[in-house]
Amino acid sequence: MKRALKWAAIVIVGLVGIVVLIALGGYIASERRIDKTYAIADEALTLPTDAAGLAEGQRLVTIRGCGDCHTPDLGGQVLLDDPMLGTIPTANLTRGQGSATAGYTVADWERAIRHGVGPDGHSLLFMPSYEYAGLSNEQVAQMIAYLQTVPAVDRLPAEPVLKPLLRALFLTGQLPLLPAEKVDQDMAHVASVPAEASAEYGGYLVTTCTGCHQPNLAGGPVPGSAPGEPLSANLTPAGNLAHWTLEEFKNTLRNGVTPEGKALDPAVMPWPLAGQMTDVELEALWLYLQSLPPATSGS
Repeated sequence: MKRALKWAAIVIVGLVGIVVLIALGGYIASERRIDKTYAIADEALTLPTDAAGLAEGQRLVTIRGCGDCHTPDLGGQVLLDDPMLGTIPTANLTRGQGSATAGYTVADWERAIRHGVGPDGHSLLFMPSYEYAGLSNEQVAQMIAYLQTVPAVDRLPAEPVLKPLLRALFLTGQLPLLPAEKVDQDMAHVASVPAEASAEYGGYLVTTCTGCHQPNLAGGPVPGSAPGEPLSANLTPAGNLAHWTLEEFKNTLRNGVTPEGKALDPAVMPWPLAGQMTDVELEALWLYLQSLPPATSGS
C-alpha cells in the first residue's frame, strides 16, 4: 500500500511538473512574440479640415466598426473579462483621462489603424488592423481627422491580463492577439479608391466583415467567442444569402430583419453600423458576395 501511494505521488508530481514546464514554455514563446518590435515608415497623409471631410471620417469610423469595440463614444471598454482567459481592454481613443491616443501624431494613428503597431513599435492587442490594412490614404486621413475631434471621455482602461489558456489559444492560432503579425507590413497603399457599384469595390469594403465571418466569408465560430455562442453567417452563395435579392440585402442591413423574418441581434451582427453604408456601397458589397465561390466553414 505504501509503495502504491509512493508511486502515485511520484506520478502526480511528474504530471504537475510537465504542466508547469508546458505553461512556462507557452509563456516564454508568447512573450517573445509580444515583445517583437516593428519599424514602420511614416506615410505622408494630408488630413481634411473641411466639414465634409470630417463628416465622411465619422461615417467611415462608424461603418468600419470602431465604435463596436471602443464603444460609441470611443472611450473604450473591457472587451474580454474571463477568469480562464484574462482581461483585454480596448483603448480610449479620445483626449480624456485614460486616453491611449492623446499624444498621437498622424503617423502614430496611421500605424495603429493600418499596421496594428503602437508608438513603441510593439503590436497592439486585438486591434483588427488586418481589416484596415488596405484602406486608401484618403479614407485613413478622413478617419484620423475625425478621431482627433471627438469629445473627450474620461475612462481609465483596465490592465490587460493574459492567462495561460489565452496564451495557448494564441499560440495555436485560435485568437488573433497580435494584429501586426497578420498584416503585410510592406503593403503599398493607394491614394484613393473610387466608390462604384462593382464587385471590385465590394472587395475593398468587405474586409470589415472578415473578422467575424472568417477570411473566406463562410462564417462559423467568431474568434474569441465562448462555446455555444451564435455562429456568424455564411455570406457566400453556399449560405442563405444566395436566396436574397439586392433589395432584401439592403433592407436587412438597414432594418435588422432578414427576408425570413429573423430579427438580427445588434450585439452579434452590428447591422446599425453596416446600415449607414450608402446604396452604392451596399450594392458593391452585394455584387462581391455574389461573385464568391460557394464555401463552407473550415474550407
